[in-house]
Amino acid sequence: EELKPGDVLIGMASTGVHSNGFSLVRKVFEMTKESLDTYYDELGTTLGEALIAPTRIYVKALKSIKDAGVRIHACSHITGGGFYENIPRSLPEGISAQICRNNVQILPIFDLIARTGHIPERDMFNTFNMGVGMTVSVDKNDADKAVEILNNSGVEAYILGELVNSDEGVIIN
Repeated sequence: EELKPGDVLIGMASTGVHSNGFSLVRKVFEMTKESLDTYYDELGTTLGEALIAPTRIYVKALKSIKDAGVRIHACSHITGGGFYENIPRSLPEGISAQICRNNVQILPIFDLIARTGHIPERDMFNTFNMGVGMTVSVDKNDADKAVEILNNSGVEAYILGELVNSDEGVIIN
C-alpha cells in the first residue's frame, strides 16, 4: 500500500542457485561424477559444490530492518521465474522495478551456466536469481540505512534500482 515511484529496490545476495533452475542446469551440464567433480577457478570450488551451496534464509536480515524502524514497502523472494516473474508480484499495477544491470552482482556460477549453455541474459534473469536471493523496496530516504542494516546483519546488500511509473513489471537496463 505504501509503494510509490522513487522507492529504492535493494538486493540481498544469494548463496548460489538455491533450489530453482535445476532443470536448465541439468540441460547445460552433464550430471556425471566427472562433471560435478570438475574444479573451476572462477567458482573457487567444484561444479557440484557450487550447485549444492545451501540456500540463504533471509528472516533474520528482514527482522533486523524492521527492528531498526525501517518500513519495508515490498519484498520479493527471487525463486523460479527469476526477476521477471517474482518482483512484479509485489508491485501494484502501474509500478515497475527499474534495475540498473551494472548494479546486479552476478555470481560466477551464473556466468558459467550462461556461457556453457549459450543462454541469453534475459533468459538467465527469467530463470535464476543471478546472485540476488531477495529484494526489498523502501522509501528512498531509508535506503542507505536499510543497506547498512542488512550488511551488518551478515547479508550482503546493495541498491539495484528504483520503482517507476510503468506497466512493464521489471526493466533491466
